[in-house]
Amino acid sequence: MREELLTIIERNSRIDLKELAVILGAEEIDVVNELQALEDEGIICGYHTMIDWEKTSIEKVSALIEVRVTPQRGQGFDNIAERIYKYPEVTSVYLISGGYDLLVSLEGKSLKEISGFVSDKLSTLESVLSTATHFILKKYKDHGTILAKKYEDTREKVTP
Repeated sequence: MREELLTIIERNSRIDLKELAVILGAEEIDVVNELQALEDEGIICGYHTMIDWEKTSIEKVSALIEVRVTPQRGQGFDNIAERIYKYPEVTSVYLISGGYDLLVSLEGKSLKEISGFVSDKLSTLESVLSTATHFILKKYKDHGTILAKKYEDTREKVTP
């Protein structure tokens, strides 16, 4: 039940508990207890609302920053990752394979604000060797949800 429960609530954390119990073929109280256990164990870390900011009047710019760092002896990448994720602009930090070590996701009000963060805060950190900034121009799919739905012509076809 645990894996199926996690899969369902990852897609829709607002699902009604009664509906969830029916889908899982379990009693509602068992589902509630399992959710609480998953939270207590730190498996469920939080619940989030995904917003398509392009459909609002609020200006937001998102970027992905590739960061090369010098790992610290005995600490690896953990200390520098922690210093980076503590900035409020930073939404995610991942240790990655390839030419860079960390992938940092962040949000700001403008391209200038993001660029300033990278040059003034991120690039000046002691163990940061280099960065590469990629601005997100459009999101097509985010957290498994398709945001850019294709236009479908629903008009009736007329033939001569």
